[in-house]
Parts: sequence; structure tokens; C-alpha cells
Amino acid sequence: MKHDLDTVKRAINGDAEAFEELLFKEEKMLYYKALSYVGQKEEALDAIQETACKAFLAIGQLRNPEYFSTWLFRILIRECYRLLRERDQIIPYEESELLRKLDRKQVEEIDSFHLSEALSRLNSSYQTAIILFYYHDLSIQDISEVMETPVGTVKTHLRRAKKKLKSELERSYQLNEKVT
Repeated sequence: MKHDLDTVKRAINGDAEAFEELLFKEEKMLYYKALSYVGQKEEALDAIQETACKAFLAIGQLRNPEYFSTWLFRILIRECYRLLRERDQIIPYEESELLRKLDRKQVEEIDSFHLSEALSRLNSSYQTAIILFYYHDLSIQDISEVMETPVGTVKTHLRRAKKKLKSELERSYQLNEKVT
């Protein structure tokens, strides 16, 4: 969302009313994104509250006022990820969307049950990397920051996860061919 740069600059300089105005403009986006990550209304609201608090305390560090929305969203993602890590869960996803993005050539051949089963066999760091990259369209750098791991580790997780998913899905597909 585009914001008035003067309002963002006032918030950076410590104007609480300007910061509040910016948060009100982002209110719906924050709520729906948090809800898509954590899945429960109460936890989404907790994530937003923590995001607002952390953003308010760190707004003075924002170097580029035109990136306020992106900066705020990244804080929200980290907060949601922290909540999920506390619950020992992974980032939610929609199977049909993930299927579409994983391998456009084989989408017709794979149904969501097989994908869900294959994903469940991956360890949680591989699952998270795949879901954030393919479903949430985050860059490897953003995933690195959210997962608090080096960029190289995220790339390794993605490569290994894709390899395991491919072998699992091929095996599942071959088993289904034998049954029918």
C-alpha cells in the first residue's frame, strides 16, 4: 500500500499519531495475513499487537519511508513465525496453490492428497521453506530472515525438499498406476 511519505517521515521522527494513522491504513492487510499464517483469530490479533509494538519501537530505524508497508509486513511474518515455532507448527498453505507453483507440468497428474502426504514426510524446516517460497512468494533472503537461518541454508532446504517431494510424488504416482 502506498502511504503519504510525509506521514511516514513524521512517524519515523517520533510522531505517535502519524504512526497510528499508518497502522490504521494497514489494519486489514495485517489481520488477513496474520490469520493466514497462524489460523486462529486470537493468535492473529496477538501477532498484530506484537508487530505494532515492535514496529513502533523500531520505526526510527526505517531508512526508506517508501518501504514502510514491506518493512511492517516483514515484522508481521517474523512474529507469526515465532508464534508458530512456539506451537511447534509449520506455516499453513493451500494445497492447490502450492501444487500449481511447484511443478506446472505435473499438476494434472498429482492430486492434493499426495502432495499433503509428501509434505508431511518432510522435516519442519523443509516444509516451512517450501511453503514460504512457493505459496507465500517470499524471496530466499526474506525466508532466511523469517527462519533466522543463513541464505545458503534456505537454498539447501529448498533444494533437498524439492528433491524429496519429487521422489515421494513419483513413488506415490507409480503406486497409484499399479492399483488402477
